[in-house]
Amino acid sequence: MAAQREPNSRLRDVIAAVDCTYEALARDVRRIAAENGEILQTNKSAISHWVNGTRAPSGRVGQYLAEALSRRAGRTITRTEIGLRSDEAEQQAEPDPVLAVTDLGRADVERRRFLAIAAFTTAGVAMPLAHDHEATARMLRARTGTSVVGADDVDVVRQITAAFSAADERLGGGHGLTTVTAYLADTAAPTLRGRFPSEALRRAAFGAVAELAYLAGWKHHDLGHEGAAQRYYQVGYQLACEADPHGHAAWMMRALAHQALSLKQHHHCVDLAEAALAQGVGHIDGQTEALLHITHARAYAAINENPLAARALLAAEDALLREDDPQPSYSRVSGPAAGTVASHTARTLTDLADHVGTEQQHRDALTRWDLKKYKRVHALTHADLGDSLATQARADEAVAAWSQALTLMKGMTSDRTRKAITSIRSTLAVYQRRKVPGAADLARRAREALA
Repeated sequence: MAAQREPNSRLRDVIAAVDCTYEALARDVRRIAAENGEILQTNKSAISHWVNGTRAPSGRVGQYLAEALSRRAGRTITRTEIGLRSDEAEQQAEPDPVLAVTDLGRADVERRRFLAIAAFTTAGVAMPLAHDHEATARMLRARTGTSVVGADDVDVVRQITAAFSAADERLGGGHGLTTVTAYLADTAAPTLRGRFPSEALRRAAFGAVAELAYLAGWKHHDLGHEGAAQRYYQVGYQLACEADPHGHAAWMMRALAHQALSLKQHHHCVDLAEAALAQGVGHIDGQTEALLHITHARAYAAINENPLAARALLAAEDALLREDDPQPSYSRVSGPAAGTVASHTARTLTDLADHVGTEQQHRDALTRWDLKKYKRVHALTHADLGDSLATQARADEAVAAWSQALTLMKGMTSDRTRKAITSIRSTLAVYQRRKVPGAADLARRAREALA
């Protein structure tokens, strides 16, 4: 850690303004680091050293510190504001989404530091709420490209996205990530600088690249790289606005909200879900609308607005039954809408402490997902089903569900599956002491899977 010459008065003043103890702030830093896949031992002494100027945070810790203070303050606090040198990600706020997605892809391929150390931020969740789409659109349309982009160019982007999406579901986010991001930066994004024979084809091209950016973000999310995932989702939202400022843009808002909900950071999620519905309803099919409503339900449940969550669940069910326009490719990427609604209804009911309902919805979801196509979904659903059964004191059934989950997770490169395995180990230790049949063998398999 680099030494400083004098106390960090900026950091001291911000801590005083948010009115928290060094111990509480250290706890926040550790929790945010864990959200981003890093285990820290930060304590109140470390905070004291940073304030006194005898040491400075190293690696990504400065980002975690800024994010911890931002959450307490209810506004964005940058590293510069707390007396730390701004990182490359802060300096490179690229307003052009075509250049931004190109830079992200290349940073992935080249293992550039700013993307590797990027941290998830609650301020980033709200990005679409303040985005000036009209200004971005004017900037993009002012360009005069030389190469002509045809329908075949767009179709190939969609085909490659579909192929890697399918592989991702079977092998995990770590499979083909570099290939996806290289293609995104070197081939897909550059097509958006070309000339288009029609407005419809231009929109289709932006939509295709937005879907590929979403896939790159989803793969990072599956690997636990939440900061990188958030940046891909943000630029995917900007590209989607050019393709379809109603349905596709609303879908990318949903992606940002879901990531925050999965990290148990519900800041801005209700506002984002409501904005997505406001933009999408009346312009989207029933299946896609159902997926927006179920996100709304989860956001309400996360802040204990139970009646509103229940109302949103009913809205999702009603939309799902509507027979109208076909579902677009951008929302089909999450799999069958009925299965997704069942899965997220289960998560909503978990927050509402309805464990019987949770179990029923997980079982329903398993019948709606094709096992061969959606192996990871089945694995994670079996893990969640086991948790629900354990909560109901049905130990034998929980062990059976978790055992099936571990079988399906074999060979996957996915941080989410690893976290699911890790989460069951404490309960398994209790089951072993109680001599629950199969618990000892399952505990051994869990250790081996994590080794």
